[in-house]
Formats: sequence, C-alpha cells, structure tokens
Amino acid sequence: MNDAASNILHVDMDAFYASVEQRDHPELRGRPVLVGGIGSRGVVMAASYEARPFGIHSAMPMAIARRLCPQAVVMPGRMSHYAAIGRQLREIFLSFTPLVEPLSLDEAFLDVHGCEGLFGSAPQIARKIKERIKVETGLVASVGVAPNKFLAKLAGDVGKPDGLVVLAPDQVNGFLTPLPVGRLWGVGAKGEKRLHALGIRTIGDLAERSEDVLVDHFGEMGRHLCGLAHGLDDRRVIPDRQSKSISTETTFAHDIGDRSLLRGWLLDLVDELGGRLRHAGLRARVIELKLRSSDFHTWSRARTVPAPTDVTEVLWQAAADLFEHSLSDDMLPLRLLGVGAARLTPDDAVQGDLFDQGEQERHAALDRTVDTIREQFGSSAIRRANRLEETQDE
Repeated sequence: MNDAASNILHVDMDAFYASVEQRDHPELRGRPVLVGGIGSRGVVMAASYEARPFGIHSAMPMAIARRLCPQAVVMPGRMSHYAAIGRQLREIFLSFTPLVEPLSLDEAFLDVHGCEGLFGSAPQIARKIKERIKVETGLVASVGVAPNKFLAKLAGDVGKPDGLVVLAPDQVNGFLTPLPVGRLWGVGAKGEKRLHALGIRTIGDLAERSEDVLVDHFGEMGRHLCGLAHGLDDRRVIPDRQSKSISTETTFAHDIGDRSLLRGWLLDLVDELGGRLRHAGLRARVIELKLRSSDFHTWSRARTVPAPTDVTEVLWQAAADLFEHSLSDDMLPLRLLGVGAARLTPDDAVQGDLFDQGEQERHAALDRTVDTIREQFGSSAIRRANRLEETQDE
C-alpha cells in the first residue's frame, strides 16, 4: 500500500435528483420519490432513500418500480435544474482546492494536498464541505477521505447516506479485507459469480490470490482487480481544464439489456458532457464511447468530428452513431456506459469556419434555449427530435 497521506476526497450527493425534488417540494419529504421517465418506457434515474426498501434502484424500468411501490411519487427529471445545482457544488469545491475532477453533476474527486494551511486537515476540509453544501443548497453529501481515488470513493460509498469516512494509510488492509468483491470497480453480477466460483467472496480473498492466477482467469481485468484488492490506484486528480480528455459514465446498479433504456442513459451522459466542456471552455475533436458488459469485457470506440465542438447536438449525433454501430447483442447486458471527449482545444483557440459559423451558432443558441426551458418547466417540456421519436409511444 502506498504510504501517501490521506488527502484525496470523494464527494457524492445522496440520492441527488430525488433529494433535489424533496427539497423543492417540502410535501415530498419523508415519502418515496422516483425521478425519471413517466411513460411506459420510462426508467428510474434516481430513487429516494424512502423508496429503496421496496427494492427500487436506478436504471430500473419505471413500470416495475411503480408496481413495487404504488404509493411512490414520480417526478420528471429536470436536468438543467440539476446541472445548475451541480455548478453551485463545483464552486464550493473550487473554493477549497483548484484540483477538482468532476465525475458527474453530483460527484467529484478533490485533491486537497497543500491546502492544510488555509483550511485545516483533509478530514476538516471534508467536514467543512459537507456543512457548506448543507447550508448553501439544503442537500446532503457523503464524503470519503483516503490516500487515493479508488479508496476515497469506496470509503464514501460505504458511509452513505450522510457519511464522512476517513481512511488512513495504515487502516487500508483492515478496511478492504472483509468487504465483498462486488464492491470493487468493474465487478458486476456475472463477474461476482465468476469470482465466487473460484472461492473468492471478499476483497481479502482476492488479495491472497497471485496476480498471475487472476490474469489467467480474467485477462488484464485480473491485473486491475489485483491492484485494487491491495488498495493501489495511481491515478491523479485532474481538473477538466488540464485534462487531455473529459468523460462521464454510469455504472448501473443492475445490468441493462434494453437498447432503448441504454440509449436514453446515453443521451443524459452526452448532455452532461456538453455542459462540462462548455463550463471548462473546451471543445472536442474526438468523441469516445465506452461499453462494459457484466462479465468484465470492456469495449471502447471513437469517432472524429469535422471540427472541435462543445455543441450537444453534434456530440449526440456522434455518440448515438457509435452506439448503434458498436453495440452488438452479444455484449448485452451492460454493466457500464460512458461517453468521453478527447483532443481538447480551448474554445478561444478554435478558428471559425466562414461557411459553418452560422450553423454552429444556431446549435449553440439551441443549447441555451433548451437549458432555459428545462430550467423553468422540467426536462420533459422539450426534447431533441431523435429522443422524441424514440418515446412517441409513451
């Protein structure tokens, strides 16, 4: 285990979308709330903690969730509203350290090394961040503090909801050993079964196996799992502006085999990616798609767009085309879906195309208009044409 100090924070909002709706609608507090599509093919984007004892989880078809909990209140998602709150959270993070790496609207890694003189120790900074989020947004976050990104995220997840878990370097082995292998990044239901078949049920069991044995069974994923089982992760916290690429992804609580549901999730990820590019003042020349099945296999595909862009529609067209041409039936069901942007260029360094500038501005204006409408009336008030075609029977 690396002896580095515990100065990496993972901050994750608790049941973010559902908690925002409960905050904005006080009559929903204490009640089961589901956020997502309200039509026959809708999917649960978030479930409040009151809904989870009924077996409801994100990525579940809304029809099933309603059967499990008929008394649940279903709210359409308001992505632009959530994005605005996400920007508010980002400003709180940046007030403590410039090293903030967003994972999604409501989740980020922070490196607070060197900030102790201003704000105190890493655990003190974590506590201050939780307090500011509560005071300034009325929402609750869970925070993990650890020597690296993997351990910080795991500590935060274990502490949910409203948790603050601090993991010192000398506590890592004792913390990891009893946890089920399903807690490791990349281990889905099928992967967990394969590990169980080898007699590996805990992270401690996995740590006792040699790397060569794991590689024989799982290929390069075995090497990855071996490192995680020993608490190793050498990835740095990289802010969007300094990153060579920006990506956003989601690991489903349960594997998804329905293409239409996956396509809907992809659109949400692209929306988020476009917002992050615009917030960082960057444009992308390459769009990347990441797919991971439940048996550890991961596929990555990429496409170059004609000119660097931060326009959601251009990003969506490229990502959707990659999705349709890359996802074969034998890859399903998926455990993880992600979309990324690479070959980034500062937007002030992009030379405009005399004949394309008007079209680009119309798309950019559309982004601003859609954001404004969704902010006021919710995300279901306006949809992009390709999304509307998919859901016209709802």
